Amino acid sequence: MNKNYYMYVLLCADNTLYCGFTDNVEKRLATHQAGKGAKYTRPYFRHPLKLIYYEKFNNKSAALKAEYQFKHQTKKQKLIYLREHGVNLY
Repeated sequence: MNKNYYMYVLLCADNTLYCGFTDNVEKRLATHQAGKGAKYTRPYFRHPLKLIYYEKFNNKSAALKAEYQFKHQTKKQKLIYLREHGVNLY
């Protein structure tokens, strides 16, 4: 049985983007919402968080690679990536 992994993007209340990876998107979002997720999403001024995109991968390595590539782009490049994947924020 193959386990799926996901790269996901959250829109924070301060209008910043957060990207991560997980094997359970709903559970991970709940963890972020509870203030127990990544250090970046914990401050009150970044809440509420909104899941705006996720992509499924067949293995952990591919999901981590996608997360790394997304995180190492400029915000403009991230917005272009999201637009190309059907997410229009502005």
